Formats: sequence, C-alpha cells, structure tokens
Amino acid sequence: MLNNTTISQLLSGPINQLITAYQQRRVAPLTIVEDIIERSEALAEHNIWIVPPSMTCIEPYLAMLGNHPDEEEIKTRPLWGVPFAIKDNIDLAGVPTSAACPAFTYMPGESAFVVEQLIAAGAIPIGKTNLDQFATGLVGTRSPFGVVTHPDRPELISGGSSAGSAIAVACGLASFSLGTDTAGSGRIPAGFNDLVGIKPSRGLISTMGVVPACRTLDCVSIFSRSVADGAMICNAATVYDTNDPYARENTYKNDLSHFGVWGKAITLGVLSEDLLNFFDDPTYAQAYRETLAALRAADVQLKTIDFTAFRDAARELYEGPWVTERYIAIADMLDHSPEAVRDDTRTIIAAGAEPSAVAVFESKYRLAALRSECLHQLEGIDALLTPTAGRHYSVQALANDPFTPNSNLGYYTNYMNLLDMCGVALPGRSTAQAQPFGITLVGNAFADTKLLSLAAALETLLSENNAASAAPASPLPNNDTIDIAVCGAHLEGLPLNWQLTSRGGQLISKQLSAACYRLFALQGGPPFRPGMIRDEANGRAIEIEVWRLPAETFASFMTGIPWPLGIGKVEIASGEQISGFICESAGLEGATDISHFGGWRAYLASVI
Repeated sequence: MLNNTTISQLLSGPINQLITAYQQRRVAPLTIVEDIIERSEALAEHNIWIVPPSMTCIEPYLAMLGNHPDEEEIKTRPLWGVPFAIKDNIDLAGVPTSAACPAFTYMPGESAFVVEQLIAAGAIPIGKTNLDQFATGLVGTRSPFGVVTHPDRPELISGGSSAGSAIAVACGLASFSLGTDTAGSGRIPAGFNDLVGIKPSRGLISTMGVVPACRTLDCVSIFSRSVADGAMICNAATVYDTNDPYARENTYKNDLSHFGVWGKAITLGVLSEDLLNFFDDPTYAQAYRETLAALRAADVQLKTIDFTAFRDAARELYEGPWVTERYIAIADMLDHSPEAVRDDTRTIIAAGAEPSAVAVFESKYRLAALRSECLHQLEGIDALLTPTAGRHYSVQALANDPFTPNSNLGYYTNYMNLLDMCGVALPGRSTAQAQPFGITLVGNAFADTKLLSLAAALETLLSENNAASAAPASPLPNNDTIDIAVCGAHLEGLPLNWQLTSRGGQLISKQLSAACYRLFALQGGPPFRPGMIRDEANGRAIEIEVWRLPAETFASFMTGIPWPLGIGKVEIASGEQISGFICESAGLEGATDISHFGGWRAYLASVI
C-alpha cells in the first residue's frame, strides 16, 4: 500500500507515472481521491474550491472506471483515473455553477462539452474551483468565496481569474485543471505558480457549457505540471463541437498527435528594452534576463521585434468597447440585482453598457490593422517570447488598489485573443528569492502544436535541475512547406518556372541527384521537357534544383503536371529522398536518352 507521501508524489508528477501505478496495481483511483479530499480539507483556508472534492460527487465517476485498467482500456481512455479540477464557470452535470457569484448559481443538467470529452477519456472530475467573479480579473482576489492563495506564499496573489484551478494543480490536488482565458486568465496564474498554462487557438476547444465573459474571445485553458501532460490533455479536449457556433475545426498541420520536442534550431522574438515593463519589480526583470541568458547559452537565437502593435491591441480589451461583451453576459443581473455583484467587478462590467456600435466597428478596424503588423513581426521567427507577467503583486497591494495592478498584469496577455493568436506559458528561471517567474510563447492561430513542441524544448533548457522533458523525442514534422526536386522546364529561368514562383516557391539549392538516374528528352512541346527515370545499372548523377513550396499550393501544382510525368521520391546525392519529378517508362517511346549531358541545361545548350 502506498503512503500519503508517495500518493502526493504521484499527483505532482507526470500523468503517465500515475497511470503506470494504476496498471501495476500499486494504487487505485479511490485511494487517490481519498487523499485529495483529505488534503483539500487541510488547505481550506486558501480558498481553492467553491465546490470542494467530496466522495458524493466523485463516486459515480469512480464507478465508471473500476480499480485497475488493462492496456486496451488505456488505449481507448488515455486519461484513465487522472483527477482534474474544473473552474466554476464551466459546467459539471449535477454540480452547481456559480461563476463566483452566489446569486447567479444554477444547476446544470449536463456537463460542458470539454468536460464530457475528458470524462470519456477516463479523467475524474473532482471539484469546482474558485475564481475572480465572472472571470473578470487577473488577480485571484475578486471572489466572495475568499482570496485564493498558495500555501507557500500566502502573502502573494495567485493570479486569476482561474485562481483555484492553478493552485489545485500547484498543490497536487489535481493532475491537471481547466480554466478559461479571455485576457490572460489561463497564463497569469501559471506564471505565478510554476505551471504550464495553455491558451489554445480560439474555437479549438469548445466553450459550450461555459459561462461567457466575452463570448467571441473566450477560450477554455489548461493547467498542467509539464508541457507533455498539457499536450496529452489538449489532444483529448480538442474535439470539434458542431453545436458551438464559435468552434473551429483543427487543421492537419496542427494535429496534436504530432506533438514532440522541437528538434531543429530555434529562433525566438524578444522585446526591445524600451517596450519591456516590469512595473518597478527588479526581481522579475532579473529573472527575465537570466532566462534569456540561459537560452542564449543553449544556442537559441533571439531576435528583437517591435512589440508596439501587440501593446496597442492589448489596450483595446478594456479601454475599447470589448467590455460590452462582459456586460451582455450578466446584463439582467446588473439591471435587477446589482448588489449581488462585487463592487470592483460591477465597476468594470457596468461600463460595457456605454460603447456604441460605431465604437465596436472602429475597434475592429484598428485590430485588423494591428494584427497585420503583428503577423509581420512574427515573420522569420519560430515564436514570440515575452514575460508572462511583469510583476508579482502582494494581496495587500490589491486591497490598496484593486484596479491598477490588475491592469498592469494584462500588459503581456490582453492582446492575444483579440489578435487571434495562441500561447503557451511555462516556467522561466526563478527569482533570486526563489519565487516563480514565467515566460510565454506566442504564435498565430493554429500554431498550438508547434508552440507546445517549442515549449517542450525550452522546458528542458530552463529546468532548474536540468531534468529531461517527458515529451516524445521526435521533432514536430514540418507541414508548412514541401521541398520538390525539379530537373527540366521548371528550373530557374526556364519556361515553366513561373508555376513554382507564382505559388510562392523559393529556390533552396542546386545540386546533383544520386548516381542512379537516366534523363530523356521527351516527345512533344513546346515547352520541351525531360523525363527522369531510376536505373541502378546504367544511371548517373543528374543536375537538379530543390524548390520549397507552401504546402497549401502544392496540390494545385501537382494537378497541372501532364502525363507521363508525376511526383514521386527522388534520391539526391546525400542519400536523402525528397519529392520530385519522375517519369513513367511508357512515356519514353520516341524519347532521346540525354543522360550523358548530365542535366537539362547542358542538353539545351547543345541544341541551340
């Protein structure tokens, strides 16, 4: 039988470690849940839960699992027995949803779509976590259920609005948790608590069954102890919901099953010194600089970008008309029971009744221009890297001023959903006082898998104990472009080269094929074309060019290739096989063997 210390280690360790313990019959889900309930009661003063873990609520999910899984069950339910916490603005069937407002509380008849997917994958919902009321805040102090704090640093804010969800994972009361993220609520608490916080592309995870904050911007977020765990959970949660009007189908190149540690060179964008802001916190400024120094020492390339457009977009969230969406979500309550809403929350949301439709469209126009500039800044880098937060405030600082610190915390986060981007927050180097400091990787929409793969690489580089990543060791495949070897009329400057350049093709290299090909001048034309066939016995090296095409234009390029030519695998001199032009042998009737010229250009020169 495992002791309490070992059980706590399982809950604070990799998810696969817990599942292995189940398979080896070293522990059963019931024992894990009993430990969570006991330790949650001991931490009650930290206000982590609104609906705390109880056997009454959890027992039905335990009954669905049994005591131990077999291998077949793990294949169909990869999160078998993994306990997770749910932010109390996300529905769990038969458990009240309050959004941290007692007067708003209702009893959902069914779970949120994302919760259903996780339960179907074998995960166990264990309770509903505390939050900034109506998910309005980045601090974790705006709840009638109490200020959420970490037991190791109760004087500091937990970050919000997904405060309880972050602390539950940080304290080992859940293997992972669900939050929401409209302005940074899934990233700020991760940065303050040494966690990974995943803010997916909008619509990738369904928001059906989630109390809206800003309905067009809201995202369900995930807190985990590691990037690999977060990717596993995302893979289970990312199911297209046909009933969610804001859902978007994932793309093949962003398929989360492609996740693995980034295996290539890394170039990250960083902010110029004049646009960094640590709000008079030298400890966070130093932790940021030590984080960058560690990355440079590991040969990560850092390129300075202009953060101005990102910063200006962030201001639109609360200084622009978007707070109107928050007003719409609870307008009835503000009209009929305004006293039920906290003063600080009501002050922010009530302002949403004022903006006009003109202001909304003007903001949309500004954001379109800002997004264009931000995408320009992302060119030539694998991701943007920023601090997750510029300062870690005390609980007392929020008591003294409930608004300014919260506004400052959005400096590096508020723009993301407005600009349709995704992000992964992860631990950086700790401060000199051993407090957590976080960084965030930022990419365009549907770059989630790439960001997670980059984050897995950085996780190892920045680990204080240099621990190896638990992520798969295979690099993320490059699904953005396709390299193609050409040997004839598509060569640079020749008659069909425009078919490549007009599709965004770029010349990568000029080289030789492996010494096992023959080249023929085919019948027909103009334009005249060669055909290349593989001939191990009589072949030789042929001059080729390698062009790189955007993946989305490759299909249209292939449809224009006439018989007897096609695209197959061509071996180049290095031994690597890449896509390239090949010729069917039936098309060689009447063709002239020109292999001895060594290439199409040399042949053309001979006949002019």
